[in-house]
Amino acid sequence: MGKALFFDIDGTVLSEITKEVPESAVRALHLAREKGHLLFINTGRTRCSVPRDIRRLPFDGLLCGCGICLEYREEIFFEYHLTDVRRREIVRQADKCLVDVIYEGMEDVFFSARVSRFDGLENTRRYMAGRGLGLERYIEQGDCAFDKMFVYTDAHSRREDYLSSLEADMEIIDRGGGTYECAPKGFSKATAIAMMLDRLGMEKDQAFVFGDSSNDLAMFQYADHAVAMGKHDAVLEPFTEYVTDTVEEDGLRKALEHYGLI
Repeated sequence: MGKALFFDIDGTVLSEITKEVPESAVRALHLAREKGHLLFINTGRTRCSVPRDIRRLPFDGLLCGCGICLEYREEIFFEYHLTDVRRREIVRQADKCLVDVIYEGMEDVFFSARVSRFDGLENTRRYMAGRGLGLERYIEQGDCAFDKMFVYTDAHSRREDYLSSLEADMEIIDRGGGTYECAPKGFSKATAIAMMLDRLGMEKDQAFVFGDSSNDLAMFQYADHAVAMGKHDAVLEPFTEYVTDTVEEDGLRKALEHYGLI
């Protein structure tokens, strides 16, 4: 019987070194599909930010935004959105607390009109612009339909005040270095898998998850079969069933072979 395989993008399918999907990973995914398994991306990225190179691969669906948008065979069957009132309050608090934010929506991402003091944010701005995102509207212009955020803080920020303003209705994932990934509370990569398995009529023990970073923790805690890439966040280790090599070192192929999935 076929299994359901759920893959993070960055550092799992897509190399963060070359910014490409290694050929060994491409071949392994095609082989898994030929064996009758269902393949899904399960990412913190919102739908608009999933690279074209990923979309061209044989995935049956996209689980995006830490579980707030679920697509199966090009049909979006679930999505969750913040209210406009809540969005405006989040932006006001960011300005008040001196944090910088990438605001992520289903159709676009939004940046401030001013240049950020955070190099990481500006690098992401350039990356998104190269893909036609983040160009249409600045967050200061209002009416920006975002549903999750990536937050940058430093010694100048009122970090605790800002995070406290989010904690009632947002899940806050510490990504290290004063950065935080924030998505609506009650949704995660684990809830995304559970909803997809329910739609497919499959059981939890038929799911295999592959990831490398702290925002994969929920799906590692949920799944019976969790594969950590060779370079991965230590927080995943207590919930990891198998550690493979890095994606650059043919890690996906080796993991799929280990489980007899290809």
